[in-house]
Formats: sequence, C-alpha cells, structure tokens
Amino acid sequence: MTERRRLYLLDTNVLMHDPTALFRFAEHDIFLPMIVLEELDRSKKGVTEVARNVRQASRFIGHLMGEGADLEQGLALSEPEGLNLKVGSGRLYFQTDQLDHDDHLVGDRSLADNKILLAALGLTRRFPDKDVVLVSKDINLRIKAAIHGLIAEDYHNDRALDDLSLLYTGIRQLDNSFWEQHEPEHSWTEDGRTFYRIGCSDDEDWYPNQCLQLDGDNGLEAIVRRVEPTQVVLEVARDHRRNLHDVWGIRARNPEQNFALNLLMDPQIDFVTLLGTAGTGKTLLALAAGLAQTLDDKIYREIIMTRATVSVGDEIGYLPGTEEEKMTPWMGALTDNLEVLTESDEHGGEWGRAATNDLLASRIKIRSLNFMRGRTFLNRYLIIDEAQNITPKQMKTLITRAGPGTKIVCLGNVEQIDTPYLTETTSGLTFAVDRFKHWPHAGHVTLRRGERSRLADFASEAL
Repeated sequence: MTERRRLYLLDTNVLMHDPTALFRFAEHDIFLPMIVLEELDRSKKGVTEVARNVRQASRFIGHLMGEGADLEQGLALSEPEGLNLKVGSGRLYFQTDQLDHDDHLVGDRSLADNKILLAALGLTRRFPDKDVVLVSKDINLRIKAAIHGLIAEDYHNDRALDDLSLLYTGIRQLDNSFWEQHEPEHSWTEDGRTFYRIGCSDDEDWYPNQCLQLDGDNGLEAIVRRVEPTQVVLEVARDHRRNLHDVWGIRARNPEQNFALNLLMDPQIDFVTLLGTAGTGKTLLALAAGLAQTLDDKIYREIIMTRATVSVGDEIGYLPGTEEEKMTPWMGALTDNLEVLTESDEHGGEWGRAATNDLLASRIKIRSLNFMRGRTFLNRYLIIDEAQNITPKQMKTLITRAGPGTKIVCLGNVEQIDTPYLTETTSGLTFAVDRFKHWPHAGHVTLRRGERSRLADFASEAL
C-alpha cells in the first residue's frame, strides 16, 4: 500500500530553532501560514541565537522564491549551497487565502498558536487526500492539536540521540572473561607506559580513548589508544590516586576521576568532555590539569574559562564593570575550586597563598561566551563550564575558535539544563559527546560518583 503524501505545517518555533528544517522533510510538502511569516518578521532583529536563526530562515525562503515564483503551485525545495542535505521532491506552500474553520473548542482566535491551529484544521478540510501534520516544539500546542484530532509531532531532526540513555559514557566495564575472549597478541613498554595489542571482532564497539575498567575498582584500568579493523591497542592508565602522580596537588578519588585526569593530562587529546552531577569533581579536575600543564609543563600559555550566562533564578539586572568583572559572579565554581587548589600548599603560609593567587589570576582569564565569534585561541587551555546550556551552533562556534596547540575541555550536567530552548537530547554538549566519540584526538568520561560530601551525595539522590 502506497504511503499517503504528507503536508507538514511548521510552527514558528521550529524555524527559530533550526532554519534548515525547511529542507528536512524529504519528499513531503511544507506549509507556512501567514502568522508564521509575521512572527518571523517580528523576531528577526537582535543578536540572539533565535534572531540569527530567523534571519537565516528568511534568507532560505528568499532563495526559494527566486524570480517569477508561482506561489499557488508551491516552491520547489532546492537545497542552498553548502548544506549537504538530501532534499526530496517536496514543495513549499504559503497561505494565500483565508482558511476558515468553525470550532467552538478553539479559544482566543487572536492568539498566534490558535491561528496556527485553525490553519491546520482548515488544511485538513481542503486537502482530504493528504495527511496534514502540525510540527511544533510547543507541547501545549501539540496537546490542543490532538484534542481536535490533528496529527501533531515534535521536531526531531535537532536531536543528537533519541534517548539520553544511549549517550556514550566513555567508560566500558569489563568482567573477568574479557582476557579469555581477548588474549593479548603482543605487549610492550614505551616511555614507561605499558601497551597491549588485542584482537577484536566486528560486532564490538570500540572508540579511540575509550576507558576500560576491569574487575571492579581495584582491577586493571586501561585506555584504548588505537582502533584498527581487527585489532585494538590498549594503554594501561596512569594511577593519579597516588602522591607520585598527583596533578597540582589533586589526586583522583575513584576510577572515573582517574580516567578523567588521564585524558586531561594527555597532550595528544585536544578535546575532552566531562559529564557528571554536582560534586563529581569536573571543574576541580579540569582546573588542576590546566594549571599543571600551563604553569609547570609550559604546554599552554594561559587558561581561559567561559560559560553560558543562564540564571537559575530571577535575573539580577545588568552588571557593571569590564567583561571580566561582569563574568565574575557567574564564575563561583572557579573561585571555589581555586581555594581548594591553593590551600593544598601547606608550606607557603599566608604569604605563599597570596602570591599563588596573584600568579593564578594573571594566568587564568575569564571571558564571555557572547564575544567569542571571530576569535582564535593559540596554545590556550579553554574550559567551557555549564556547557549543557549551549546550543549545538554555539558549541560549533566555540570549538572552531581553537588554533594550533589549544585544548578545549567541556564540563556540564545534561540533567540540569537551565535554558527553556534546550533538552537533554538537543544540548550542544550532547552533540559534542556523540559527534566526537570516533575522533582519535577526543576523549569523554561520565562521572557518576560524587566526592563533595555525604550531605551533597544524599541530597543528589533524595531530592
């Protein structure tokens, strides 16, 4: 049986979220009611991410219009250059006349959502041979559409994953049978590090810099260094839980933190993502590794720290001062962790700690996310805190700022997204973890064990 052709009516928030949505419905048709065009026009001004997306959507529509376009026949959805999308045979239609529909359940007809709902109801009567589908990011509009018997769907193409449980954790737990199934074919020592070469099958998922934990907390800990068609090269992880291998006075307290420090201290890894709830040590580990490689090893010139300025509660208004002074209230995590790092030096006394604080202040720069476009960072250690509040486009903007010798570390907890426009599966941090897992110069660890206090651990579980 041939599938009925669909007519997708797009809500304004879909184009605000992803301008390329116009080209992502394959062979099906798209309809834009007049109220959507009016809302796009009202939202085009400004420098926000939404305003930029609206302007891009308008440019796409202008590209499709061309010269002498017949709106009654619809516009062919020809793909603009550079998108690399598989555009089908669908067409774009606009509302060219009144779509009246009498329905007493529709409330205030002056509201934009209700105008879109009425347009969708009118389309079902005008095109009985097609399945009219309302696509919206607004769950309340989708509920109202379902009440009226309309097919309503969320926009899914902006998701990195269908379910957060599918997100790559970076750590693979192995049981005692692992060595029986993967007997080492060769082992060697290089620069004091131990390596194993083992065989692998096609049905196994191996990723570069994936962390392997065998036999519980006290078992072997290794990192995948190279993935080949039939073989995998493993390196025994350095034990940062010992004083001999501490990082700026910080020692790992569990296997997950040990893996994180191994990735953070590896100069061959340019991009590291750390996920975890509050108290798992993400910021402390990233700062300690950055200070060790900036002040001790001289690999990087300075540390740059930034984050999305999204409030948890009510806004407190505009903040006075320079860019760094404006960002300081958002950087409480930086201040708290620097206190831990400087207090670990027990021999310097008060004068020693004061000198250390002055030195750190000169080598750690706080920058706003809003002014990153157009910059290039050379030999910098860039920490992006609260990265779960960053959109995929903002994440791309930040990562593409990296010049030669720069390392980027993204920290966040996708279960604590503070912006209303993102979800766990559409966050830029989720995209980064999923898209970089195959790259040999990237690493990821999901930290699950809290090390802050028994009070914080209980609150994280019980509240």
